[in-house]
Amino acid sequence: MRLTARGAGTLVLGAVLAGLGLWWRYPGVAGLGLALVLLVAAGVVSVRTTVPVAASRDVRPRTVQRLAGCTGRVELVNPGKRLPVVLDATDHVAGKPMPVDVPLLAPGERTVVEYAIPTDRRGVLRVGPLTVHRRGFAGLAAARSVLGEVIDVRVVPRVLPVRGLPGGVRRGHVGADERVESGGTDLVGLREYVAGDDLRRLHWATTARTGTLMIREDADPSLPHLAVVLDDGVAAYEDPVSFEDAVEVAASLVGAAVESGHPVRLLTSSGTVDVSVVDEPSLALAALADLELTGVKRSVGLRDLDVVAVVCGDSSDLPSLLLEVGRAAFGVVLAVAPEAPVSAVGSVLVLRAPKADDLVTAWNTVVAK
Repeated sequence: MRLTARGAGTLVLGAVLAGLGLWWRYPGVAGLGLALVLLVAAGVVSVRTTVPVAASRDVRPRTVQRLAGCTGRVELVNPGKRLPVVLDATDHVAGKPMPVDVPLLAPGERTVVEYAIPTDRRGVLRVGPLTVHRRGFAGLAAARSVLGEVIDVRVVPRVLPVRGLPGGVRRGHVGADERVESGGTDLVGLREYVAGDDLRRLHWATTARTGTLMIREDADPSLPHLAVVLDDGVAAYEDPVSFEDAVEVAASLVGAAVESGHPVRLLTSSGTVDVSVVDEPSLALAALADLELTGVKRSVGLRDLDVVAVVCGDSSDLPSLLLEVGRAAFGVVLAVAPEAPVSAVGSVLVLRAPKADDLVTAWNTVVAK
């Protein structure tokens, strides 16, 4: 329990008036001061005698895309039978206090209060603890209770709708760059036979040589392999919001590739992220969720030069990026920058737009097949 600023001021004023009234022998002034002191005492008593309010709090969902809805939910119960309870609540999101509006709780009333958790920043948001302030008579005193545990909410990048990837460009199985429009298969690997495998996929030459049944793993050469390179250099972006847009473009391309069944590799220019994704984009999204801008700059070192998409900022070192992408069979640079007409530098397409949604729209219009 503590006095509020109003309660402390009233107590000081009452004590001063009571003291001056007695010193100057002014009964009216002394009586007014004493009345103020008693008023503060009544506020303290009202807080101490109020039946404690039962409260519980939860946050859902625990994993959410940036800018999507995340809701805190507080359930409050006044078990008293006579007096209403006036409450203020404050939750803490990423260390910052966030007021929660709580209505007057009538005797025996149960109420549920929901409030929005801001999700404008990627990463792990620590939500809590929830602090409930119970105000006494005339707001002169208050009691504070800390409720609920600290809950971690993971904010991952948005995945915007990408129509698809450019088709028919891929490295041939003999190592030469070739263009395959559709159909056919490439031998991409061998593995030992497992019960239930289709015997028509046996690789007879290897089986005869090793004496072990070997199954061939094929891939459609018309399916492109995508490499997404995200420039995470601190000098590449004018402001942090631009980097958020770049991260979302990268996440959207990875998600579209996985959904379409294309192999995809996600890299950053600093080398902090280098993951290959086959059928589940959550690993890449988790890596992007925790990604921060850095001053480290390394050579990307691309191995798969099929389809390469570089996502960068307006201040990125575009010539070096174009040199890297230009070695791919199909290359495109997506820059979070003031919008400009689609351009091409050699065989590399350059798309510019100020927001992630606009860049994805440009991809869908110009690149997607």
